[in-house]
Amino acid sequence: MRLTRQTNYAIRILMYCAANDGQLSRIPEIAAAYSVSELFLFKILQPLVEHGLVTTVRGRNGGVKLARPAADISLFDVVRVTEENFAMAECFENDAADCPLIDSCGVNAALREALNAFFAVLMRHSIDEIVKSRTNINQLLGIDTLSPRAMAS
Repeated sequence: MRLTRQTNYAIRILMYCAANDGQLSRIPEIAAAYSVSELFLFKILQPLVEHGLVTTVRGRNGGVKLARPAADISLFDVVRVTEENFAMAECFENDAADCPLIDSCGVNAALREALNAFFAVLMRHSIDEIVKSRTNINQLLGIDTLSPRAMAS
């Protein structure tokens, strides 16, 4: 299974926000940290807001922040919101192929088991865990926790 760029950067947005310790994060700063376009991040932001993973604050001093603690956001939560299709084979599709084994196929059962195992692993890992596994994540992302803006917020 291959996750989309959208999922990859959705996780990165959440990691940035978690590393920013509850302060508002600005999309231009996040985009610069990951060398990706702001427009692309704005598109990804919408489903994250709709599903309660991040919240936005509008205005000149606005930005985004996690809507709930990073420890309460699993990788599965993000994947479920950002991925459209989990079909690993044609026979997982709603309009399944004309295979005579569709209802009794061992391959289908094995792939479904593998997908469920994949989801189970994602459920065990939180955004908080991923961020805390890197001791220098703020430095790597260019987050200055001693900046006047960070201290004023």
